[in-house]
Amino acid sequence: MRSKDNMKIINPASGSVIMALGIFLYAAIEAFPFLDHVMGETLTVVLAVIALLVYKSLTFQFFHKDFLLPFLKNPVNSFVTGTWIAGISVLCNVIIKYFPELSAVVQVMAVINTILWFLFLVSCVYNFKQLFQQPRRHSIHGVILLSTVATQSLVIVWVEVFPFLPDSLEVVVMVLGIFFYICGVFLIGIRYGKAKQWSLAEDWTNTNCIIHGALSITGLAIVSSQWMSALFIMIFWLVVFTLLIIVEMIEITRAVKRIRQFGWKVGVFTYNISQWARNFTFGMFFAFSWTMHENPYYMNAMYNFHESFLSFWAWMVLVTLVVEIGLWVESKWPISQRKKSVLPF
Repeated sequence: MRSKDNMKIINPASGSVIMALGIFLYAAIEAFPFLDHVMGETLTVVLAVIALLVYKSLTFQFFHKDFLLPFLKNPVNSFVTGTWIAGISVLCNVIIKYFPELSAVVQVMAVINTILWFLFLVSCVYNFKQLFQQPRRHSIHGVILLSTVATQSLVIVWVEVFPFLPDSLEVVVMVLGIFFYICGVFLIGIRYGKAKQWSLAEDWTNTNCIIHGALSITGLAIVSSQWMSALFIMIFWLVVFTLLIIVEMIEITRAVKRIRQFGWKVGVFTYNISQWARNFTFGMFFAFSWTMHENPYYMNAMYNFHESFLSFWAWMVLVTLVVEIGLWVESKWPISQRKKSVLPF
């Protein structure tokens, strides 16, 4: 019989892997014609296979009481189920992009995802209530902003596969996602602003990059639905860009501190599932910027800057994704073990 300690057969945040790989195929891959035109369909099939394996394991694990009850009782960690919804949403968009003839299949996936989102919505409301009642009892971090990410990802799918849905419904859900963001950032501010002592090296988490990533996907949802004016979107983009710079400067400072304290390997080059959040947020900012840039409605004074920035940022998304895949491979098949295996004694 499987013990409770061994019940976690897959990390609950594994949906973030699908999110990170998928958002690259959805947008940043456009900057690399060979990958897009020659490898795009093949990479989409690979993504679908990975998603099938991940969601099969997640489903099996989720319905086991030894995992489910402790997981749902944690008002912070249970937000990681948002990666499951966002992962399916991104997968839907990628499939539609490369295999538009499978629109009926994607519609079924979107309906299932919508049902999952309603269940997630109930969980979000309950968990936010718990956190607001006792904000200092829990180590709150950026994972709670997956409430916004999952919600806005659904809007983007609806715009793509259900064009007959009323605009008012999309707007209401987008506003709900923004409300979740405000609640989440407020709680994160309480955690880091009022805590007596906390260490940047150990207490600042990888998931805090979702502070700008959640706004990027909100921007993409707004642009996809053409909800706001071009001027508003330009200002919104500048806000997200500023947040990205601030948060990533904090991340760089944190990395330096961790290298000094733990060394390069442990400090920054040890695999952790939460690292995929950064790949997703980088890719999502590209998707937001690129979709805005490609739409003539949003032509603005920053058009030329966006042209240059997107060329640079596409490489940033690709390089960080390759590095993360390398870290994952190394975690499964450590270099030290490989060296030992080739020794003749």
